[in-house]
Amino acid sequence: MTSTRMSRRAFAGVALWGTAALATTAMLPARRADASPAQHPPLPPLPPLDPIALRAAIDDLEHPPSTAAQLRVGGPAGRWYGTSGVADIRTPRPVTARHRVRIGSITKVFVATVMLQLAAEGRVDLDASVRRLLPGLLPRRFAAVTVAHLLNHTSGLPDHVGIPEPKTPEEVLRHRFDHWTPREWVATATHGPLKFDPGTRQEYRGINYVLAALIIDQVTGRPYGEAVKDRIMRPLDLAHTVVPGDDPHIHGRHVHGYLRMTDGSLRDITAYDPSSMRGEGDMISTTTDVDRMLAALFSGELLPPEPLRLMFTLPPKDVRMLDGSPARYSTGLQQATVNGVTLWGKTGETYGYKNAAFSTRDQRRRFVLAYHPTTARDGQESQLIARVADLLTRSTSAEGTALGL
Repeated sequence: MTSTRMSRRAFAGVALWGTAALATTAMLPARRADASPAQHPPLPPLPPLDPIALRAAIDDLEHPPSTAAQLRVGGPAGRWYGTSGVADIRTPRPVTARHRVRIGSITKVFVATVMLQLAAEGRVDLDASVRRLLPGLLPRRFAAVTVAHLLNHTSGLPDHVGIPEPKTPEEVLRHRFDHWTPREWVATATHGPLKFDPGTRQEYRGINYVLAALIIDQVTGRPYGEAVKDRIMRPLDLAHTVVPGDDPHIHGRHVHGYLRMTDGSLRDITAYDPSSMRGEGDMISTTTDVDRMLAALFSGELLPPEPLRLMFTLPPKDVRMLDGSPARYSTGLQQATVNGVTLWGKTGETYGYKNAAFSTRDQRRRFVLAYHPTTARDGQESQLIARVADLLTRSTSAEGTALGL
């Protein structure tokens, strides 16, 4: 079938967080190596939290135009939580910590964690051919693509064919309930040759994690969401996190997402079919639950040391993004450096929802930001992430930051 998907292609370079804001660097050795803090120079000093500045940052709902925002800061370097705006413009109900949001590509952190757990148990070989694990799904010419290539976005899979990107907000509304089976969706990215030899370049692609979720299905004999529930959600008591399957709705208390139409009116975009984002961007959660998951992951509660190391290891230095910049995606996470402070985590978005969940490796500073832009993607939606990241990393001694201030 043909659909205008709820795509996040414009966010593929989001480690820069818009406007060329943040410098990203490959700081690890060429070979996979332990990224523990002990093997790296001490981090730059972190600034004390400035509640007034943080409040001003999330209260500015004009840059970008948004209906709400919430920020949770954790770690021994300081804690803070604040909200701004309303969860529903009709009521208007204020946002609270118990309100669910669509977390977009932060879903990938959950999927990568489950895959690494299965690998640690000897149930998945990360060097195994995806074609062998999922018989009949990929053409023979893709035989070199492995599970590891999916997880760190070095697969080289072709672009989707037959999926027009939305050109107007009205198009987004018109196609938001289009439904895809996983096989149909994968088939749109199997035309033509690989874009590059697997493992030689890096390109952020959601289809990699659609396939990863299908491998989890195959290995466990159940939908990937059941593995996420059993292995992450229940052990960590993530009571407000949901893997929706084909359900287009967010149930219970949640923040609504809105999209501004060409006539200036706002339309509710909260409900849509998540089937094209299965495993790569379909999950629903809260800032509290995401923060708890990130803390547990970084602390080693979910993975043994060796597989956890992969989440903090970038590809070899000769593996570059398609634009020539250094690789910035590890297994399930992305790396960004702001004001000399290296952060690990993930961003995520879908129309009406934008998120960032990042931490220093030692968790001295961790933050989860969720906000709700109303504009079509023009590269400005990441302004709030950039403001918050700057405030949380810029020390008084910093001279010249990655934000160009």
